[in-house]
Amino acid sequence: MRLKLWVLLAVSLLLLTACEVEVPGGGFLTATPASTGPTPTPVIIGRPEVKPTDTPMPMPPTPTPRPTFTPASTPVVGETPEATSQPAEETTQPAADMVLIPAGPFIMGSDSDDPDEAPQHEVDLPAFEIDLFEVTNAQFAAFVEATGYQTDAEKGGEAGWRGFYTEGKDNHPVVKVSWNDAVAYCKWVGKRLPTEAEWEKAARGTDGRIYPWGNEWDPARLNSYQSGYRGTTPVGSFADGVSPYGVFDMAGNVWEWTADWYLPYPGSNYQDPYFGKENKVTRGGGWFEEPPQVRTSNRNCTSPIAANDDLGFRCAR
Repeated sequence: MRLKLWVLLAVSLLLLTACEVEVPGGGFLTATPASTGPTPTPVIIGRPEVKPTDTPMPMPPTPTPRPTFTPASTPVVGETPEATSQPAEETTQPAADMVLIPAGPFIMGSDSDDPDEAPQHEVDLPAFEIDLFEVTNAQFAAFVEATGYQTDAEKGGEAGWRGFYTEGKDNHPVVKVSWNDAVAYCKWVGKRLPTEAEWEKAARGTDGRIYPWGNEWDPARLNSYQSGYRGTTPVGSFADGVSPYGVFDMAGNVWEWTADWYLPYPGSNYQDPYFGKENKVTRGGGWFEEPPQVRTSNRNCTSPIAANDDLGFRCAR
């Protein structure tokens, strides 16, 4: 019995020795049997995820801005725009903001358009000066500030010209001013309103042209309905639309008061119910008008106390 125990002990020691491995530096490494549990799922280490860079959406195209109208520079004293007709010999120089229209005849009216423009006739005028530009909001405001003047529209309880004098419109033509208001301003600056004949000569020259720039219609040369602005533009904006004497905006932008009553031309048999000394002649057409209304010979009329958003003026002397 004791012998069997010794034999079993010897066998056990042999088995333990077979499972140990001596390692350098002393000691033994005992092998551990592999686990009989389920094989773990291997973790696959891949390339790090790279978040794609967002491609920005293209910006919408920048709309082409509406052109900024730069008024023509005010000419120095003695500088007269080139005219197509030969100026008369004059020794008096025009004011800096005016142009000299030489003395002499021109053809007024038209036989082929509205009946109130007929008959076409010759008018011989002495020399005169006329403003290069329509009177602006800033100029009229200076007059009101200096004199305390109240317009006909304001006397009637309306906002009048002030309602159209908004930010950035210093150099736009003043509107909502009556004939009386225009006369008052011109008198304050030592001038007057042009007569109807003076206005037409300054607009068309001596060659009888249909528009200030010539006989062909071109909406790019003025501010009218077909030009698309739907309101006033700064004075002097259309250098290609000047008259033979270099006067700006004689077609479009705003209608302009003249000094005269709306009467038939000498020799006319046409009867217009508006003829008489109740309405003053307005000329040039405004920003809302079609080509026939902006012709140099076109006539219109308005009560001298009326004030419209497309009606202004310029002065003469």
